[in-house]
Amino acid sequence: MKLKAIITSALLFLPVSAQEMPEMPKPVKEHEWLAQLAGEWESTMKCITEPGKPPVEGKSSESARMVGGFWVVSEAKGDVMGGAFTGILTLGYDPGKKKFIGTWVDSMTSILWTYTGTLDEATNTLTLESEGPSPMEPGKIRKFKEVIVVKDKDHKTFTSNIQDEDGKWTELMTSTSTRKK
Repeated sequence: MKLKAIITSALLFLPVSAQEMPEMPKPVKEHEWLAQLAGEWESTMKCITEPGKPPVEGKSSESARMVGGFWVVSEAKGDVMGGAFTGILTLGYDPGKKKFIGTWVDSMTSILWTYTGTLDEATNTLTLESEGPSPMEPGKIRKFKEVIVVKDKDHKTFTSNIQDEDGKWTELMTSTSTRKK
């Protein structure tokens, strides 16, 4: 009797054809833009630790890959401010919200950064916004703006900025990256 019920249940689902299944989403042009970030990169960084003081310099490497044509997942490893770090960046595009979205985690903090952003196609610039703790003011939450500019297929820059209470943006870090050959 049990076998008969199982067979009957299975037969009920046979008429469902592939045409009746909802169509799987396909990457859109914004996802294609993200694909140019995939690859192996070498970077030099400059971090501003205090206004008026020379920046702290460092180097890193980045390995980025596409996931399903929708997401770029990047792992950066390097040495900055006297210590080794690892960071993971995810970037995608939400067609429903018409916004780029992403996250960042690293080995130097316990913060999960979440981003929303927009693309300026004319300048090949992705601007991501977030909120998080100020590295210079313990206990204060500030707005952050991360800007990725793709110069050409083998060169890009990344700049991190923080907004003070007066609305002024200050650069915290910049990196210049070259695709490994």
